[in-house]
Amino acid sequence: MTADQDKSIKSLVEQRIPGKSLDAAFYTSDDIFKLDMREIFGRHWIFVAVEPEVAEPGDALVVNVGLSSVILVRDDNGDIRAFHNVCRHRGARMIPEGATMIGNIVCPYHSWTYGLDGKLKFYEHMGAEFKPGCNSLKPVALRSIGGLLFICLSDNPPTDIDDMARVMEPYLAPHNLREARIAHQADLIEEGNWKLTMENNRECYHCGPNHPELTIPLFAYGFGFSPTELDEQGRAEAQRYTDLVDASCSRWEGAGVPSREVDELTGRPTGFRTQRLPIDQSGESYTMDTRAACRIPVGAVQDKALGALSFWTQPNSWHHFMGDHIITFTALPLSANRTLVRTTWLVHKDAVEGVDYDLERLTEVWKATNQQDADLVAIAQQGAEDPAYEPGFYSPYTEGLVEKFAAWYIERLKDSLA
Repeated sequence: MTADQDKSIKSLVEQRIPGKSLDAAFYTSDDIFKLDMREIFGRHWIFVAVEPEVAEPGDALVVNVGLSSVILVRDDNGDIRAFHNVCRHRGARMIPEGATMIGNIVCPYHSWTYGLDGKLKFYEHMGAEFKPGCNSLKPVALRSIGGLLFICLSDNPPTDIDDMARVMEPYLAPHNLREARIAHQADLIEEGNWKLTMENNRECYHCGPNHPELTIPLFAYGFGFSPTELDEQGRAEAQRYTDLVDASCSRWEGAGVPSREVDELTGRPTGFRTQRLPIDQSGESYTMDTRAACRIPVGAVQDKALGALSFWTQPNSWHHFMGDHIITFTALPLSANRTLVRTTWLVHKDAVEGVDYDLERLTEVWKATNQQDADLVAIAQQGAEDPAYEPGFYSPYTEGLVEKFAAWYIERLKDSLA
């Protein structure tokens, strides 16, 4: 990046007005995209997978984050490790993106072979002076929080992930993610900048007219609302929802299931938020009839009306934990105007498709919602690229979490550019 480019970006960061959307360049500029990949995705904790994706020794998963490729593998001792997918000989990419099963990590170029612990096991023609112990695979920082796998590509990962782990482990433990299995996984390319993907996720202002499936299990007043625009009946309904949230949280926490809101989205490198909220009608699951999609609970809690524990992390994930299944989402930038959204549905490891659950019923709400969101992100990207675009005001009632995402992003850029 040239000095002029650096100065221009610093100016954009400094002039950002709280409560308004970002300048167009943050969604369209290739220079800012490169900065995002270096400073946001290169230095922060990124959610990439779940433990059941590498359930057994030898199970491996390759995830690409920008130009970096990372191998996640469960070793012979049952521990999950992460390595850069770069051979220590001449740097060849060793395993293609996706899931596989391996006994060793073998470079296809010259057959250098590494154990699942990353140590170099086999090589030829290197001479007596060569030191194999100095040529192990380069490790990548890895943390599992309740079975959710986070990596950090920096050599100095933010240490405040310890705070997130301390808070979130008790919230996630009742759902026993580590004892679940993948029922379905779907990748969707959104034609928009990764920040538009995240901003869209952080609000439900758009939900009413755009998500007919999702708004069946979600309460209307859970989206946020302007109190001054409600009539007497509306105010009464909103109060009933507030009372239901309080009563439900008290009931769940009384049963040993942490549920109350924790909001740490800003003011820290590893921003996060969690809250368990009631589901409408039967209160059981994100399905078209709001009833459990899987007969076998994913955790130890037998209360079917467990609502949905939502967990958001900066910069790239959101998750929903219910009594019958779990859904995780990760957003991985591909370019300044394209983003991969990967959705994973999990059920109890003993659940059998066609017997304990119907896959279409399990996935239909979020498959529809994801495509609807992708369509909205695409038109938002088109708008950001229009010369007429200028930052607009966020709703103080329904877009507070969008503002917190934008504020966190600007905080992190200020920190890095300083």
